[in-house]
Amino acid sequence: MLTLAVAGPAWAQLGDLFKQFPQLPGATTAPGALDDVKIGDGLKEALRVGAGAAVDLTGKVDGYFANQAIRIVMPPRLSSLEQGVRMLGYGDRVDELVLSMNRAAEQAAPAARRIFLDAIGAMTIGAARRIFDGGDTAATDYFKEKTTGTLTTAFRPAIARTMSQVGVARQYDALLGQARQVPFLDVGAFDLNTYVLGKALDGLFHVLGEQERKIRTEPAARVTDLLRDVFGRR
Repeated sequence: MLTLAVAGPAWAQLGDLFKQFPQLPGATTAPGALDDVKIGDGLKEALRVGAGAAVDLTGKVDGYFANQAIRIVMPPRLSSLEQGVRMLGYGDRVDELVLSMNRAAEQAAPAARRIFLDAIGAMTIGAARRIFDGGDTAATDYFKEKTTGTLTTAFRPAIARTMSQVGVARQYDALLGQARQVPFLDVGAFDLNTYVLGKALDGLFHVLGEQERKIRTEPAARVTDLLRDVFGRR
């Protein structure tokens, strides 16, 4: 009896000490807490919803052109070309070229859907946990790291094809012809396809980041039970 009386407080103190240590892998999760599997499922659901919305928002008419945050404008390197052509009264030619570059990006954007889904499927539970605990665009940053190479490969022919269809090269050549009428205006070679490709990807990731931030911070954006359960307790 004496031994138990002495041991009781000691075991209680030891139990309190154990509670201070982080839970070990494989240990039972406290009731109501989110385990790594649930977090992984929730994050993947968030990415599916966010990526789908990003592709839908960009891959439509005016998806880029009407969005001031991602609208593709004339390359800064061609600012002298733009100024020279507008000075000659051919500003409408510049405007047509800008519209065509955005139309090319809009038509290429749907190619990202399958690539995003593949990246979501390959995500590990450990990566999901880190992303879940990260900043408001941690998942978007992860996507950018994992998919930029594949997206570039997929977008390049799509951009080239659509820029040809909407007449970007023809319009650009016409601008160069007008620019040559401006004395002392030196316009060197410029890869417009690569420029539009880079801006198309930048815009896609920008919109994806916005969607992720909404899911993390705005309850109304959590459109499924899983999202409400996981991110509502974050």
